[in-house]
Amino acid sequence: MNICFRWYGEGDSIPLKYIKQIPGVRGVVSAVYSTPVGEVWSYEEIERLKTLANAAGLDFEVVESVPVHEDIKLGEGKCDYYIENYKENIRRLASFGVKCICYNFMPVFDWTRSRLDHPLSDGSTALVYYKEDVNRMDPQKMSLPGWDSSYSPDEMSVLIEKYKALGEEGLWKNLEHFIKEIIPVAAECGVNMAIHPDDPPWSVFGIPRIITNEENIDRFLALYDDTHHGLTLCSGSLGCDKSNDMIKMIYKYGAMGRIHFAHIRNVKILEDGSFEESAHLSSCGSLDVAGMLKAYHDTGFKGYIRPDHGRMIWGETGKPGYGLYDRALGAVYINGIIEALDKYSK
Repeated sequence: MNICFRWYGEGDSIPLKYIKQIPGVRGVVSAVYSTPVGEVWSYEEIERLKTLANAAGLDFEVVESVPVHEDIKLGEGKCDYYIENYKENIRRLASFGVKCICYNFMPVFDWTRSRLDHPLSDGSTALVYYKEDVNRMDPQKMSLPGWDSSYSPDEMSVLIEKYKALGEEGLWKNLEHFIKEIIPVAAECGVNMAIHPDDPPWSVFGIPRIITNEENIDRFLALYDDTHHGLTLCSGSLGCDKSNDMIKMIYKYGAMGRIHFAHIRNVKILEDGSFEESAHLSSCGSLDVAGMLKAYHDTGFKGYIRPDHGRMIWGETGKPGYGLYDRALGAVYINGIIEALDKYSK
């Protein structure tokens, strides 16, 4: 398993030299953030990311994310133009040694939470999703990290209504078209495309979401029979729905060779289905992190794996979910389990 760490480029408050000091971390996961969604990334910006990472002694083989333009998801407007741009981005990234591209097909919103700094009993703060709070939220008057903030409230309202009219089957149709266009290019370039599940894995604000459970992942993988067409299996996204058996899915899709990128984090699921993000340690939440890592180990997973969202601990401030300290603890925890599995399974 290749342990890596999310890095938001030169604007990230966490310098590469700190990431390099985390035991077992061999690479960074990053992206070009200055280019508008849907446009082609410049060779110069891609090369700079690689150069900076390599100069710090780190690999740059995973991109998270190349965003999918809303016109592609809706199947309207400049859909074909943006798909051609997407193909070109795959080619350009491959030319600099990128081997895996994470992306998602979540309409309008990326990951959704009701609070970014909820105080936990240990004094740390974490991202949380309380259903009652989300139900009272107005998506036209809010913003979260990772969301596209370029839409005005009126534009956002129109976009939401379009997705409601499109529905799940319409979204599936447009996803299938996108996949059938990009996977041949990815296969030709030797790049694994790894879709990230919806976070959380249910409809938010009445908008359809489709990468949510085992049945839908089966349907997704059946869209194109090629191992380059695969998954970013995120335990904290799928795992916040109790009906999703993460260990079962890792064994299943790992045996198929369709997991290319693994996001490891823990969540504490509450009685009403709400959840709080927690420390990576299994006992801190509702997920069996050790069991998941054993499943990856048992299936011979050779892809990329990273600690996902962390709490803010020890007085650290920064990008919610993406501080240094708790994610570094997560990386070391993951490495410790992997080392034990490697050593004592022989």
